Amino acid sequence: MTTAPVQKSSYDRYPTVPLPAGESVITGAAAWHRVRDLAYARAEDRPPLIIVDTYPGVDLAELTRQLTEAWPTAVIIDVEQEAARPIEEIDARIADHLTDDRVFGVISHLRLEAFYDKERLAALTERLADRTAATVLIGWGAALAAARPDAVVLVDLARWEIQQRQRAGAPNWRSDNGAEDNLRKYKRGFFIEWRIADRHKRDLFGTIDFLLDGNAIGHSSGTAREPGMITGDAFRGALEAAVNAPLRVVPFFDPGVWGGHWMQDKLGLDTETPNYAWCFDCVPEENSLLLADGDHAVEIPALDLVLSQPRGLLGAKTYARFGAEFPIRFDFLDTVGGGNLSLQVHPLTDYIADTFGMHYTQDESYYLLDADEDAVVYLGLKSGIDPDAMVADLRAAQQADHPFDTEKYVNSFPARKHDHFSIPAGTVHCSGANSMVLEISATPFIFTFKLWDWGRVGLDGIPRPVHVDHGAANIQWDRDTAWVTENLLQGPEELRRDGDVVEERTGLHELEFIEVRRHWFDDHADHHTDGTVNVLNLVEGDEVEVISPTDAFPPMLIHYAETFIIPAAVGPYRIRRTENSQSTRFATVKAYVRGTLSDAAPTPHDNPANAAGNKGVRS
Repeated sequence: MTTAPVQKSSYDRYPTVPLPAGESVITGAAAWHRVRDLAYARAEDRPPLIIVDTYPGVDLAELTRQLTEAWPTAVIIDVEQEAARPIEEIDARIADHLTDDRVFGVISHLRLEAFYDKERLAALTERLADRTAATVLIGWGAALAAARPDAVVLVDLARWEIQQRQRAGAPNWRSDNGAEDNLRKYKRGFFIEWRIADRHKRDLFGTIDFLLDGNAIGHSSGTAREPGMITGDAFRGALEAAVNAPLRVVPFFDPGVWGGHWMQDKLGLDTETPNYAWCFDCVPEENSLLLADGDHAVEIPALDLVLSQPRGLLGAKTYARFGAEFPIRFDFLDTVGGGNLSLQVHPLTDYIADTFGMHYTQDESYYLLDADEDAVVYLGLKSGIDPDAMVADLRAAQQADHPFDTEKYVNSFPARKHDHFSIPAGTVHCSGANSMVLEISATPFIFTFKLWDWGRVGLDGIPRPVHVDHGAANIQWDRDTAWVTENLLQGPEELRRDGDVVEERTGLHELEFIEVRRHWFDDHADHHTDGTVNVLNLVEGDEVEVISPTDAFPPMLIHYAETFIIPAAVGPYRIRRTENSQSTRFATVKAYVRGTLSDAAPTPHDNPANAAGNKGVRS
């Protein structure tokens, strides 16, 4: 299929979601004055009580300083110092879930009350009832001690910002582990702290009076924003409106030992950084949303949208299947001018549930946005290999003088632009050098068992963790050359032609729950969510816009390589070229949960074109 070359990208790194009409971001001392005034108005003839509940990782010292400066007469009490259990008790409570592994733990189902001493919490509640001055109770869990507060503020924080702070030496909550391995700090957050914090703040969403941007307080990963605050009504209204229109989350980028330079060139990233390996451009569990009034914005975790509007965002069927969890991930893996990813495998569903407490697994696929002529994908095992010999060689490769012979055991297939490789869990795989991969996969994104890392160390100079035992327990040894060729290397199926629009099924394998469709068009292509969330990327063409056939939402501009979400509540939508488009042909890939979308397109058996044999093995 002939296409026009893509022009230099206008990739938007800071997409925004509008605040409701009449709402604005409050900055500086005025924000705390607004809280104070509301609290006094509600308190009437008694000293007001204000709750400032924070996400773990918020810079409490800087937050307290700013609050004191804006409201010097207020009494500020730290709930963590007053009533949290000693960290030794907390460590003992979570030890089994934390494990000794550098990377993997077990997902905690604790609630925040487990980290607090009941008697001390009750004593603090009684003390607050007898207050004689305006009092602010601050910290993670402040709401636990609240008895009839006059105002409630949530200080929220995105996980990517937490990771940046931890890399700069910040510890986990109330821990003295600032110098600890960053992987271990991340593990404590991912499996324990953030799970508990999300349950806690979700309980507060419906009642908070204000939300404060904790990302702009203290250490920051690059933002120069002044800390902003919005009302609780603005927060709730923005998220309610967000599920009725297309949206993008705020992408973030990270270097890696195998990283390349395609994103620096095509997406306009800085060239001071040696490389960029990853771009997470649709991982709501870690990405942010920028809620903006036109002049200012507050940054909140994109997960807040999932937790507060799961049915409108995901759709009834997807919500029923996964709960308030966004199951589809889009991210970039850039090895152009870089190196191979680690040879890896992902856990089977039974294994990930039984071992780590995760209720679905990390099925994957690689969609090639771009590729050099020598690009390859390693996928599946060569026919006739000896599994015991391969595992023995993987173990031996952990010694510096015993490199693993990948070519002996693993298939290597040419990778071309617009190829799409399915990678169901249990399949050995990795992307080779000189590829730009759009990874379309399920969301449990840290459950990668590295089998061989080509003898490298991480950017921190420490060998990256390899998990041969976990990997060997999940490798599906029957996925050999013949199986992979038959099941994972099939070319796209053409499902429909309508004028200039061609709809194709590019994947995924029937063992995976995600379906992917590609639409080629010259002018426009019509879509419908059919009640389930759609995730798309513009994989060909310079720019398009998403419009509503019923004018239900304003047009949204999309540039090449940008990922965007169409919430289930949107219904019909059209993707069309813009007046400024220079390209002559466009393509999007669309992912959704299989079995939740009622496809209007004919099935392969009903389509005469498919009967003629247009489904073939990728060259």
